[in-house]
Amino acid sequence: MEGASATVISVEELQLAARNHALPLEALAHSITPLGLHYLLIHFDIPLVDASAWKLAIGGLVERPLTLTLDDVTARPARTFAVTLECAGNGRALLSPRGASQPWLYEAVGTAEWTGTPLAPLLREAGVRSGATEVVFTGLDRGVQGDVEHLYERSLTLDDALRDEVLLAYAVNGQPLPPQHGYPLRLIVPGWYGMTHVKWLQSVTVVGEAFRGWQQEIGYRLQQSEDDAGTPVTRMLPRSLLVPPGIPDFFSRERFVPAGPCVLAGRAWSGWGRIERVEVSTDGGATWSDAECGDAVSPYGWNGWRFEWDAGPGEYELCCRATDAAGNTQPLEPEWNLGGYCNNAVHRVHVTVS
Repeated sequence: MEGASATVISVEELQLAARNHALPLEALAHSITPLGLHYLLIHFDIPLVDASAWKLAIGGLVERPLTLTLDDVTARPARTFAVTLECAGNGRALLSPRGASQPWLYEAVGTAEWTGTPLAPLLREAGVRSGATEVVFTGLDRGVQGDVEHLYERSLTLDDALRDEVLLAYAVNGQPLPPQHGYPLRLIVPGWYGMTHVKWLQSVTVVGEAFRGWQQEIGYRLQQSEDDAGTPVTRMLPRSLLVPPGIPDFFSRERFVPAGPCVLAGRAWSGWGRIERVEVSTDGGATWSDAECGDAVSPYGWNGWRFEWDAGPGEYELCCRATDAAGNTQPLEPEWNLGGYCNNAVHRVHVTVS
Protein backbone atom coordinates (compact mmCIF):
# COMPACT_ATOMS: atom_id res chain seq x y z
CA MET A 1 0.00 0.00 0.00
CA GLU A 2 1.38 3.39 -0.91
CA GLY A 3 2.00 5.85 1.88
CA ALA A 4 0.30 9.22 2.09
CA SER A 5 1.09 12.50 3.80
CA ALA A 6 -0.38 13.11 7.24
CA THR A 7 -2.14 16.22 5.95
CA VAL A 8 -2.57 16.03 2.15
CA ILE A 9 -5.73 14.18 1.13
CA SER A 10 -5.67 12.74 -2.40
CA VAL A 11 -8.55 12.91 -4.88
CA GLU A 12 -8.92 9.13 -4.50
CA GLU A 13 -9.29 9.49 -0.73
CA LEU A 14 -11.81 12.28 -1.21
CA GLN A 15 -13.85 9.94 -3.42
CA LEU A 16 -13.86 7.37 -0.62
CA ALA A 17 -14.74 9.98 1.99
CA ALA A 18 -17.67 11.17 -0.14
CA ARG A 19 -19.07 7.64 -0.50
CA ASN A 20 -18.67 6.69 3.14
CA HIS A 21 -19.61 8.66 6.22
CA ALA A 22 -18.71 9.01 9.88
CA LEU A 23 -20.69 9.48 13.09
CA PRO A 24 -20.89 13.18 14.04
CA LEU A 25 -19.33 13.15 17.50
CA GLU A 26 -22.24 15.09 19.02
CA ALA A 27 -24.37 12.01 18.15
CA LEU A 28 -22.52 10.12 20.89
CA ALA A 29 -25.23 11.61 23.08
CA HIS A 30 -27.56 8.89 21.72
CA SER A 31 -27.18 5.53 23.44
CA ILE A 32 -28.54 3.93 20.26
CA THR A 33 -27.26 5.65 17.13
CA PRO A 34 -29.99 6.89 14.77
CA LEU A 35 -29.44 4.91 11.60
CA GLY A 36 -28.64 7.87 9.36
CA LEU A 37 -25.84 8.87 11.76
CA HIS A 38 -24.24 5.42 12.08
CA TYR A 39 -20.83 5.17 10.41
CA LEU A 40 -20.74 3.51 7.00
CA LEU A 41 -17.97 1.95 4.91
CA ILE A 42 -18.70 0.37 1.51
CA HIS A 43 -15.78 -1.38 -0.18
CA PHE A 44 -17.12 -1.67 -3.71
CA ASP A 45 -20.65 -0.86 -5.05
CA ILE A 46 -23.96 -1.27 -3.25
CA PRO A 47 -25.59 -4.28 -4.96
CA LEU A 48 -29.14 -3.90 -6.26
CA VAL A 49 -30.88 -6.92 -4.72
CA ASP A 50 -34.33 -8.29 -5.59
CA ALA A 51 -35.38 -9.83 -2.27
CA SER A 52 -38.00 -12.02 -3.96
CA ALA A 53 -35.25 -13.75 -5.98
CA TRP A 54 -32.49 -13.63 -3.34
CA LYS A 55 -31.41 -16.84 -1.58
CA LEU A 56 -28.83 -17.73 1.03
CA ALA A 57 -26.80 -20.89 0.39
CA ILE A 58 -25.28 -22.76 3.34
CA GLY A 59 -22.90 -25.44 2.08
CA GLY A 60 -19.38 -26.79 1.92
CA LEU A 61 -18.43 -29.40 4.53
CA VAL A 62 -21.99 -30.04 5.69
CA GLU A 63 -24.24 -33.11 5.58
CA ARG A 64 -27.36 -31.26 4.44
CA PRO A 65 -26.78 -28.10 2.34
CA LEU A 66 -29.48 -25.47 2.86
CA THR A 67 -30.98 -22.88 0.56
CA LEU A 68 -33.04 -20.22 2.33
CA THR A 69 -35.26 -17.41 1.08
CA LEU A 70 -35.60 -14.21 3.04
CA ASP A 71 -38.97 -15.43 4.31
CA ASP A 72 -37.28 -18.62 5.51
CA VAL A 73 -34.70 -16.59 7.43
CA THR A 74 -37.19 -14.18 9.01
CA ALA A 75 -39.47 -17.07 10.04
CA ARG A 76 -36.74 -18.54 12.24
CA PRO A 77 -36.25 -17.63 15.93
CA ALA A 78 -35.06 -14.04 16.19
CA ARG A 79 -32.85 -12.10 18.57
CA THR A 80 -32.29 -8.37 18.91
CA PHE A 81 -29.41 -6.72 20.71
CA ALA A 82 -27.40 -3.54 20.60
CA VAL A 83 -23.93 -3.91 19.06
CA THR A 84 -21.16 -1.33 18.79
CA LEU A 85 -19.48 -1.49 15.37
CA GLU A 86 -16.20 0.27 14.64
CA CYS A 87 -14.19 0.36 11.41
CA ALA A 88 -10.74 -1.19 11.75
CA GLY A 89 -9.32 1.90 10.02
CA ASN A 90 -10.77 4.34 12.53
CA GLY A 91 -8.02 6.84 13.34
CA ARG A 92 -6.00 6.13 10.18
CA ALA A 93 -5.77 9.81 9.19
CA LEU A 94 -4.05 10.58 12.51
CA LEU A 95 -1.03 8.40 11.65
CA SER A 96 2.10 9.70 9.94
CA PRO A 97 2.80 8.44 7.40
CA ARG A 98 -0.61 6.87 6.84
CA GLY A 99 -1.79 4.22 4.39
CA ALA A 100 -3.73 5.66 1.45
CA SER A 101 -7.31 4.62 2.11
CA GLN A 102 -10.47 5.93 3.75
CA PRO A 103 -9.17 8.90 5.85
CA TRP A 104 -11.01 8.32 9.12
CA LEU A 105 -10.34 10.49 12.16
CA TYR A 106 -12.23 9.32 15.29
CA GLU A 107 -15.79 8.91 14.12
CA ALA A 108 -16.03 5.54 12.32
CA VAL A 109 -18.33 3.97 14.90
CA GLY A 110 -21.97 3.51 15.86
CA THR A 111 -24.22 1.40 18.06
CA ALA A 112 -27.45 0.03 16.61
CA GLU A 113 -30.01 -2.60 17.56
CA TRP A 114 -29.65 -5.49 15.12
CA THR A 115 -32.35 -8.11 14.63
CA GLY A 116 -31.70 -11.48 13.05
CA THR A 117 -31.52 -15.20 13.54
CA PRO A 118 -28.50 -16.86 15.20
CA LEU A 119 -26.09 -18.57 12.81
CA ALA A 120 -25.18 -21.52 15.06
CA PRO A 121 -28.54 -23.36 14.86
CA LEU A 122 -28.42 -23.15 11.05
CA LEU A 123 -24.93 -24.64 10.96
CA ARG A 124 -26.03 -27.43 13.28
CA GLU A 125 -29.12 -28.04 11.15
CA ALA A 126 -26.88 -28.33 8.08
CA GLY A 127 -24.67 -30.79 9.96
CA VAL A 128 -21.04 -29.65 10.04
CA ARG A 129 -18.82 -32.50 8.91
CA SER A 130 -15.64 -33.77 10.53
CA GLY A 131 -12.55 -31.83 9.45
CA ALA A 132 -14.30 -28.46 9.25
CA THR A 133 -12.16 -25.61 10.58
CA GLU A 134 -13.52 -22.31 9.20
CA VAL A 135 -16.71 -20.72 7.89
CA VAL A 136 -16.48 -18.37 4.87
CA PHE A 137 -19.03 -15.56 4.43
CA THR A 138 -19.47 -14.23 0.88
CA GLY A 139 -21.20 -10.99 -0.02
CA LEU A 140 -22.69 -9.90 -3.34
CA ASP A 141 -20.36 -6.90 -3.68
CA ARG A 142 -17.55 -7.39 -6.22
CA GLY A 143 -14.61 -5.18 -7.11
CA VAL A 144 -10.86 -4.89 -7.52
CA GLN A 145 -8.44 -4.30 -4.66
CA GLY A 146 -4.72 -4.93 -4.71
CA ASP A 147 -5.12 -5.66 -8.46
CA VAL A 148 -7.27 -8.69 -7.59
CA GLU A 149 -10.91 -8.95 -8.70
CA HIS A 150 -12.99 -10.64 -6.02
CA LEU A 151 -16.23 -10.79 -4.12
CA TYR A 152 -16.00 -9.40 -0.60
CA GLU A 153 -15.42 -12.43 1.64
CA ARG A 154 -14.25 -13.01 5.17
CA SER A 155 -14.00 -16.10 7.37
CA LEU A 156 -14.27 -17.02 11.03
CA THR A 157 -12.96 -20.10 12.76
CA LEU A 158 -15.68 -22.66 13.29
CA ASP A 159 -15.61 -22.02 17.04
CA ASP A 160 -16.10 -18.27 16.53
CA ALA A 161 -18.89 -18.82 13.99
CA LEU A 162 -20.74 -21.05 16.47
CA ARG A 163 -20.79 -18.39 19.20
CA ASP A 164 -24.33 -17.65 20.37
CA GLU A 165 -24.17 -13.93 19.58
CA VAL A 166 -23.27 -14.28 15.87
CA LEU A 167 -26.32 -13.16 13.88
CA LEU A 168 -27.64 -13.21 10.35
CA ALA A 169 -29.30 -9.80 10.58
CA TYR A 170 -32.18 -8.57 8.41
CA ALA A 171 -33.28 -5.53 10.43
CA VAL A 172 -31.67 -2.63 12.27
CA ASN A 173 -33.25 -0.22 14.76
CA GLY A 174 -36.62 -1.85 14.09
CA GLN A 175 -36.65 -1.54 10.29
CA PRO A 176 -35.45 -3.67 7.36
CA LEU A 177 -31.80 -3.22 6.49
CA PRO A 178 -31.37 -0.25 4.15
CA PRO A 179 -29.38 -0.96 0.97
CA GLN A 180 -26.18 0.62 2.27
CA HIS A 181 -26.20 -1.52 5.41
CA GLY A 182 -26.41 -4.85 3.62
CA TYR A 183 -30.01 -5.46 2.50
CA PRO A 184 -31.42 -8.05 2.63
CA LEU A 185 -29.06 -9.92 5.00
CA ARG A 186 -25.72 -9.27 6.68
CA LEU A 187 -23.47 -10.86 9.24
CA ILE A 188 -23.14 -9.38 12.74
CA VAL A 189 -20.19 -10.55 14.87
CA PRO A 190 -20.26 -8.60 18.16
CA GLY A 191 -16.89 -7.47 19.45
CA TRP A 192 -15.10 -7.64 16.08
CA TYR A 193 -14.04 -4.76 13.88
CA GLY A 194 -16.40 -3.83 11.05
CA MET A 195 -14.61 -5.70 8.23
CA THR A 196 -15.96 -8.94 9.74
CA HIS A 197 -19.64 -8.02 9.41
CA VAL A 198 -20.09 -9.08 5.77
CA LYS A 199 -22.95 -7.24 4.04
CA TRP A 200 -25.28 -8.39 1.22
CA LEU A 201 -24.66 -11.96 2.32
CA GLN A 202 -25.24 -14.63 -0.34
CA SER A 203 -23.47 -17.72 1.01
CA VAL A 204 -22.06 -19.34 4.11
CA THR A 205 -19.49 -22.05 3.30
CA VAL A 206 -17.90 -24.44 5.78
CA VAL A 207 -14.31 -25.32 4.80
CA GLY A 208 -11.52 -27.53 6.08
CA GLU A 209 -8.58 -25.23 5.44
CA ALA A 210 -7.54 -21.65 6.13
CA PHE A 211 -9.41 -19.22 3.87
CA ARG A 212 -6.99 -17.33 1.60
CA GLY A 213 -9.27 -14.64 0.13
CA TRP A 214 -7.81 -11.15 -0.42
CA GLN A 215 -9.75 -9.45 2.38
CA GLN A 216 -8.60 -12.17 4.79
CA GLU A 217 -5.03 -12.91 3.73
CA ILE A 218 -3.86 -9.53 2.37
CA GLY A 219 -6.22 -6.88 3.73
CA TYR A 220 -6.80 -6.12 7.40
CA ARG A 221 -3.46 -7.20 8.80
CA LEU A 222 -1.17 -5.39 11.24
CA GLN A 223 2.08 -5.04 9.29
CA GLN A 224 5.21 -2.98 9.87
CA SER A 225 6.32 -3.24 6.21
CA GLU A 226 5.22 -4.68 2.87
CA ASP A 227 7.40 -7.74 3.53
CA ASP A 228 5.89 -8.36 6.96
CA ALA A 229 3.21 -11.10 6.93
CA GLY A 230 1.69 -9.38 9.93
CA THR A 231 -1.08 -10.49 12.25
CA PRO A 232 -4.81 -10.39 11.48
CA VAL A 233 -7.13 -7.65 12.73
CA THR A 234 -9.83 -9.25 14.90
CA ARG A 235 -11.53 -7.77 17.97
CA MET A 236 -11.95 -4.08 18.75
CA LEU A 237 -9.39 -2.56 21.08
CA PRO A 238 -10.68 -0.36 23.91
CA ARG A 239 -11.63 3.16 22.88
CA SER A 240 -13.42 6.12 24.44
CA LEU A 241 -14.74 9.20 22.70
CA LEU A 242 -15.79 12.56 24.09
CA VAL A 243 -18.93 14.45 23.08
CA PRO A 244 -17.30 17.76 22.08
CA PRO A 245 -18.42 20.34 24.67
CA GLY A 246 -19.58 23.86 23.95
CA ILE A 247 -19.93 25.16 20.40
CA PRO A 248 -17.66 24.63 17.36
CA ASP A 249 -15.71 26.79 14.99
CA PHE A 250 -17.20 25.98 11.57
CA PHE A 251 -13.93 25.18 9.79
CA SER A 252 -11.51 23.88 12.44
CA ARG A 253 -14.18 22.28 14.71
CA GLU A 254 -12.29 23.63 17.75
CA ARG A 255 -14.59 24.16 20.70
CA PHE A 256 -15.61 27.24 22.72
CA VAL A 257 -16.90 26.70 26.25
CA PRO A 258 -18.09 29.24 28.85
CA ALA A 259 -16.20 29.29 32.14
CA GLY A 260 -17.79 27.46 35.05
CA PRO A 261 -19.15 23.97 35.73
CA CYS A 262 -19.06 21.80 32.62
CA VAL A 263 -20.15 18.16 32.32
CA LEU A 264 -17.95 16.17 29.96
CA ALA A 265 -19.56 12.99 28.62
CA GLY A 266 -18.92 10.29 26.05
CA ARG A 267 -18.93 6.60 25.18
CA ALA A 268 -16.44 3.77 25.67
CA TRP A 269 -16.27 0.21 24.35
CA SER A 270 -14.00 -2.78 23.72
CA GLY A 271 -14.23 -6.13 21.97
CA TRP A 272 -12.15 -7.73 24.73
CA GLY A 273 -14.59 -7.36 27.60
CA ARG A 274 -16.55 -4.81 29.57
CA ILE A 275 -15.18 -1.34 30.22
CA GLU A 276 -13.73 -1.21 33.72
CA ARG A 277 -12.54 2.39 33.80
CA VAL A 278 -12.65 5.67 31.90
CA GLU A 279 -10.25 8.49 32.77
CA VAL A 280 -10.31 12.13 31.72
CA SER A 281 -7.48 14.63 31.37
CA THR A 282 -7.87 18.37 30.91
CA ASP A 283 -4.15 19.03 30.37
CA GLY A 284 -3.33 16.94 27.32
CA GLY A 285 -2.68 13.71 29.22
CA ALA A 286 -0.29 14.97 31.90
CA THR A 287 -2.71 14.12 34.72
CA TRP A 288 -5.81 11.93 34.83
CA SER A 289 -8.99 11.63 36.90
CA ASP A 290 -11.62 8.89 36.94
CA ALA A 291 -14.91 9.50 35.18
CA GLU A 292 -18.21 8.02 36.32
CA CYS A 293 -19.13 5.04 34.11
CA GLY A 294 -22.70 4.05 33.36
CA ASP A 295 -24.01 0.63 32.40
CA ALA A 296 -23.41 -0.76 28.93
CA VAL A 297 -26.38 -0.67 26.55
CA SER A 298 -25.92 -4.44 26.10
CA PRO A 299 -23.19 -7.06 26.59
CA TYR A 300 -22.00 -6.06 23.09
CA GLY A 301 -22.50 -2.28 23.22
CA TRP A 302 -20.78 0.79 24.55
CA ASN A 303 -20.94 2.43 28.00
CA GLY A 304 -21.80 6.01 28.71
CA TRP A 305 -19.51 8.01 31.00
CA ARG A 306 -19.48 11.52 32.54
CA PHE A 307 -17.02 13.81 34.29
CA GLU A 308 -17.67 17.11 36.10
CA TRP A 309 -15.13 19.77 35.16
CA ASP A 310 -14.81 23.24 36.67
CA ALA A 311 -13.61 25.06 33.56
CA GLY A 312 -11.49 28.16 34.15
CA PRO A 313 -10.54 30.59 31.37
CA GLY A 314 -7.75 29.38 29.09
CA GLU A 315 -6.76 26.87 26.42
CA TYR A 316 -7.18 23.16 27.13
CA GLU A 317 -6.62 19.82 25.44
CA LEU A 318 -9.25 17.42 26.76
CA CYS A 319 -8.48 13.70 26.57
CA CYS A 320 -10.21 10.48 27.56
CA ARG A 321 -9.03 6.90 27.77
CA ALA A 322 -10.66 3.55 28.57
CA THR A 323 -9.47 0.33 30.19
CA ASP A 324 -11.26 -2.97 29.59
CA ALA A 325 -11.71 -6.12 31.68
CA ALA A 326 -8.76 -7.79 29.92
CA GLY A 327 -6.48 -5.01 31.20
CA ASN A 328 -6.05 -3.24 27.85
CA THR A 329 -5.73 0.57 28.12
CA GLN A 330 -5.70 3.11 25.32
CA PRO A 331 -2.21 4.44 24.55
CA LEU A 332 -1.41 8.14 24.66
CA GLU A 333 0.08 8.06 21.16
CA PRO A 334 -0.85 6.05 18.05
CA GLU A 335 0.84 2.72 17.48
CA TRP A 336 1.82 2.83 13.81
CA ASN A 337 1.22 0.09 11.25
CA LEU A 338 1.26 0.04 7.46
CA GLY A 339 -2.50 -0.12 6.87
CA GLY A 340 -3.43 2.32 9.61
CA TYR A 341 -5.53 -0.20 11.53
CA CYS A 342 -6.55 -0.36 15.19
CA ASN A 343 -5.37 3.14 16.13
CA ASN A 344 -7.05 3.48 19.50
CA ALA A 345 -4.92 6.32 20.87
CA VAL A 346 -6.71 8.69 23.25
CA HIS A 347 -9.25 11.14 21.85
CA ARG A 348 -8.01 14.75 22.00
CA VAL A 349 -10.27 17.83 21.79
CA HIS A 350 -8.93 21.41 21.85
CA VAL A 351 -11.11 23.77 23.88
CA THR A 352 -11.04 27.51 24.55
CA VAL A 353 -12.75 28.53 27.78
CA SER A 354 -13.77 32.17 28.07
